[in-house]
Formats: sequence, C-alpha cells, structure tokens
Amino acid sequence: MENQTTVPYFLLLEFSKKRDLQLLHFFLFFILYLAMAIANLIIITAIAFDHHLHNPMYFFLMNLAMQDLGIASVIVPKSMINSLMDTRQISYFGCVAQIFLFVTFEGFDLSLLTIMAYDRYVAICHPLHYEMVMNWEVCTKIVILVWVISIIYGILHTTGTFSTPFCSNAINQFFCELPYLLKLSCFGFNLAEFGFLVISIIAGLGCSVFIIVSYIMIFKAVLRISSVKGRQKAFSTCFPHLIIFCIFLVTSCLAYLRSPSNIPSYLDLTFTIPYSLLPPLFNPIIYSMMNEKIKSVLSKLWKV
Repeated sequence: MENQTTVPYFLLLEFSKKRDLQLLHFFLFFILYLAMAIANLIIITAIAFDHHLHNPMYFFLMNLAMQDLGIASVIVPKSMINSLMDTRQISYFGCVAQIFLFVTFEGFDLSLLTIMAYDRYVAICHPLHYEMVMNWEVCTKIVILVWVISIIYGILHTTGTFSTPFCSNAINQFFCELPYLLKLSCFGFNLAEFGFLVISIIAGLGCSVFIIVSYIMIFKAVLRISSVKGRQKAFSTCFPHLIIFCIFLVTSCLAYLRSPSNIPSYLDLTFTIPYSLLPPLFNPIIYSMMNEKIKSVLSKLWKV
C-alpha cells in the first residue's frame, strides 16, 4: 500500500491471530458491551419514568447516558464482529462513520460535563436564582445547541482527516481513531486538520479550567453551610460528576499525550481501552452508587 493514495478499506489492529483468543475477545467485549448498554439504559429509564428526577441535573445525566451508550455502540460491535468473523477489515465509509460519530460523541461528552458543572455551580452557589437560570426551556436549548455544535465539530474533523490521501491502510488500533489515521496520511498533518486540532485543544483546556474553577467555588460555598446534613447532600450531587470528569480527563490524557506508534502495539490498546470504554461503563455505576435519588428510584424499579 506504500505508493497508493486511495484505499478501499482499512485494516484494524487484531487482538490475536489465534482463533481461541479471538473468540475470547469477542466474548469479553460482548459482556462489556452488554454491561454498558444495560447500565446506561437503566439510568435513562429511571430518569424518564420517575417524575422526582424530572429536573435539569437528571436531564443532563440522561443525555450523558445516551452519549455513553452511543460511543460504546460506535466502536465495540465492529470489533466484536471482526473477532467473530476472523477479519480485520473496516470499509472506507465505515471508518468515516466511526470517526464522525466518535468525535461527535466525545465533543458532546466534554461539553455536557461542562454544562453539568455550571448547573451544580448555580444550584449550590446561587440557589435562589436556580429555577430562573436553569429552567426547562433554557436546558433544552442548551442541549440542542451542544448537539448541533458537536455534530459540526465531528463533520469538520472528519472532513479534515479524510481530505488527504492515505499511503497505508493499516490502523494500529482496534477502531478508527483520529491520531492513528493521521499517521497514515501521505503528507502528514494538513493545515485544516492542524487548525481543528489546535481549536480542539484550546476548547478542551477551556472546558477543563471552567469545570475546575466551578468546583473550587462550589466547595467554598459548601464549606460555608453550617448543617452537616446539608453539606453531605450538596457533596452527594457533586462528587459523582466530579469523579466522572476526572476519569474522562485522566484517560483522555493517557490516550492522547503520547505519540501513536508506527508498529502494532498492545501498549496502544492498554491506553485506548480505558479512555474509550471505561467511562461509558463507570459513569452510570458511579451515579447509581453515589446519588441517593438514583439509588432510591433503582431500588423501586428492582422491587417491581
């Protein structure tokens, strides 16, 4: 493929050439995907059907669960099918779809985590203005706007990535991931994609700083609450979101602050799997375990 400039398909990194290990990979990913799907669907169902959870914080949480389910569905089923069918191929347009959807969901994830931090800031630091600032009309418009921006963000990155020809079709990752595709470009980084990446880094740093500053102000406000029960209640609504943000930040840094290798490496898998698959699994579990209202609703559903 060295001298070709167009590719009809890409070859993903396979977990093993041994058939029994391929089937083991299929089985493990199937269990993992089933756990992610069930956990997030439970959160979505609980929030949708319990009127006690019909407020902005849980509305954002439901959208986060939908995003987690979407990002898992983009990358896991194809990897499972490849192991089951003993193949490494993904079509050119299948790879385009993976890049677009994955980048869109990742952009939505960070944006939504930022909005959720602002929601907690208003609720705890300015409780008297909460219903006016974070009413249903505002929350709906915010989520729609974030989806639109994320889709545009996904389109721009996808267009920039596939606007140049590729000199190889071997992707050293188990799904089509942006840094590994850019390594295959005949001309390296093109100017458009470089610009998009710079904007992404600036936006990511901006969102991270905003969330950190918001929580500094939140913790200051919580520590001024005289009631121990009041402080515990405030912390119980903040800690799940803060932990989820930390998981997102740490796993993303581990995945992207290192240069993709030019040869197939299980080390790349070690860094990529936590960043791409652990948040969709842990996010609903963390909220289920640490949020009293979610736990109460889930216990009612379990009894039914």
